[in-house]
Amino acid sequence: MSNIKYILMCILAICSFNYSQQSKIRVAIFEDTGAGKKGTNNIQLSLYDSNIYATTVIQASDIRAGVLKNYDVLVQPGGSGSKQSKSLEDSGLDSIRSFVSRGGGYLGICAGAYLSTSFYKWSLGILNAIVIDREHWNRGSGDVVLDMTPTGKEFFGLSSDTVTVQYNQGPLLQNGLSDSVADYTTLARFKTEIAENGAPKGVMIGTDAIAMGDYKLGRVFSISPHFEKRDEQRFFIRKAVLWLARKK
Repeated sequence: MSNIKYILMCILAICSFNYSQQSKIRVAIFEDTGAGKKGTNNIQLSLYDSNIYATTVIQASDIRAGVLKNYDVLVQPGGSGSKQSKSLEDSGLDSIRSFVSRGGGYLGICAGAYLSTSFYKWSLGILNAIVIDREHWNRGSGDVVLDMTPTGKEFFGLSSDTVTVQYNQGPLLQNGLSDSVADYTTLARFKTEIAENGAPKGVMIGTDAIAMGDYKLGRVFSISPHFEKRDEQRFFIRKAVLWLARKK
């Protein structure tokens, strides 16, 4: 084989590899203070198809350093929203806002959903949402039933109006009053509730459990419960990531 032919073959192989990588949805999964490895593993299991998704675990220091420019979607998983915010610091929070405002996708699950809201001093303010009954955030864990809205039922391709899913103290969302962020679309509401540790009964039912919205040029998807924990429900995570990355 001539040297020229060999060089051309190498260039073609490199170009093919780069095209293959760029055609995948590049997903950054946060794993640092406030977000444990178990949540990361469950999200990676949800995005198992390496032909579609290229997942990378990143830390707060990576976000502060500007690594999000290399990704399509950021996932902030369960844990503690306030601790995630503290570990990110102001510069990390600003990096996430800039990433989404330029067209990136943000998926917040439980703690990550708290972080997305416009409610706390430490939150991102990229979803026009307030949190109902913040005093009783530690309201308990267990299975809850969600009422899917017509939009949510169509979005996830469901035949049933309800879904039972694991809940672990996620936020009870409601559209906020921000003038700078558009109202979100509700995909599911809590049909049943968990009211432990002094939480009053009747508050959780009817509040929003899954929300999707726009933030400037980007997209935000916030999920209060944990679809990533059960194999048969992980398609909810995949559907969200596809929408955030503008893929069908």
